[in-house]
Amino acid sequence: MHALFDQPEVRRVSRGEYPLWDEALALLNQDLAVTLPEQGPLQLLAQPSYEAGEPEYVYVALANGEWHGSHLYPKTAEDPAHALAIVADAAQETVAERLWQAWPLCVEHNLGMHTRDVEGLLSWWCSGRRSGGGPGHICAAVGALDTFRAP
Repeated sequence: MHALFDQPEVRRVSRGEYPLWDEALALLNQDLAVTLPEQGPLQLLAQPSYEAGEPEYVYVALANGEWHGSHLYPKTAEDPAHALAIVADAAQETVAERLWQAWPLCVEHNLGMHTRDVEGLLSWWCSGRRSGGGPGHICAAVGALDTFRAP
């Protein structure tokens, strides 16, 4: 019998168990490879629920298995756009809290970016001002930071 406060065993989630989260993570890993090439790819880790009959908890973790923040909710795995937004938030939280840095950074302003829906496409948005422009700008779609070039 396990002690009351023993953590259930964590396992790496196999590809295909949560297809929409896999797709979202693949896009985020493209951006991670461009912006933090020294880091290995993010991964999904699962931990059984403490409550019988409840779904397992799935987290976005660094390559070394560390994560931070809330688990992904199973219902977010039903809609691709929502799944990408939720996985992106979880990835940012894990990177920020485990590596102690904002991620991703705008190469033009060196500011942390956040996701924003732009005409149905989840994109990285920077709050930095551009000369002659208004506040903030879109850098690239999530998964396409390799295409962004500062003016």
